[in-house]
Amino acid sequence: MKKSIRYFTFLALIAGMLFTSCVSKKKFTASEAQNARLQNENSNTLGKLNDCNMLGLKSKEENAALQKENEAVLKDYSSVKNDLMLLSAQSNMTIREQATRLKSLQDMMKAQTDKTNNLKNSISKALMNYKTDELNVYQKDGKVYVSLAEKLLFKSGSDVVDPKGKAALKTLAAVLNSSQDFTVDIEGHTDNVPVKTKVFEDNWDLSTARASSIVRVLTKDNGFDSSRITASGKSEFHPVGVNTTAEGRADNRRTEIVLSPDLQEIYKLLYQ
Repeated sequence: MKKSIRYFTFLALIAGMLFTSCVSKKKFTASEAQNARLQNENSNTLGKLNDCNMLGLKSKEENAALQKENEAVLKDYSSVKNDLMLLSAQSNMTIREQATRLKSLQDMMKAQTDKTNNLKNSISKALMNYKTDELNVYQKDGKVYVSLAEKLLFKSGSDVVDPKGKAALKTLAAVLNSSQDFTVDIEGHTDNVPVKTKVFEDNWDLSTARASSIVRVLTKDNGFDSSRITASGKSEFHPVGVNTTAEGRADNRRTEIVLSPDLQEIYKLLYQ
């Protein structure tokens, strides 16, 4: 009997231990699940925090962009406001006054166009004995261009004007000296073949030196007004022909005399 009691007591102890072990394992499993859940929630929270930080940075960038845009709008507004004030002042003119002003502007522009056409025709007539591969006279953008080929003016790589070129410039100067309403720009141009001599470092040097030589011939030798003339070198960067052929390179080696009309009176009438 005592053995049976002891046996059942032992079984009860074992069952209690097993039950306790099962309960502890369930609690451990639940704790692990809760820990995993908390870690997941923490990860999500950190992600949301990072997103908030990124949104904050993006908002700062957007705010800076909006600030620049606002400054640009204010600048445009100021410009438009000034234009409106000018238009408002002009709108105070009577219809008769506006019509008179428009007629004066049209007359001045027509007179200037006639002067430009006459100048072009006079130059073409004066230089008619030269071949088209030596010089060309044409109009563009309200200006008169006299394009002189290298073969008429200079030897290769030189800025010294040949006698035949000087004769052409003397004839041109006679026409220009009788035309007071134009300014003159001398532009030297080259092809893209590099030049490097003791005198010229590159095509910039050569084109500028050639333009300056033309200025001296027109002013010192032929009395053209020095205050109405400028010289500039364009090097190889304004070609009129392709540099892949001998003919194209020859077209690019030129000096252009650009005659621009004096538009001061027209500007005064427009903005008075």
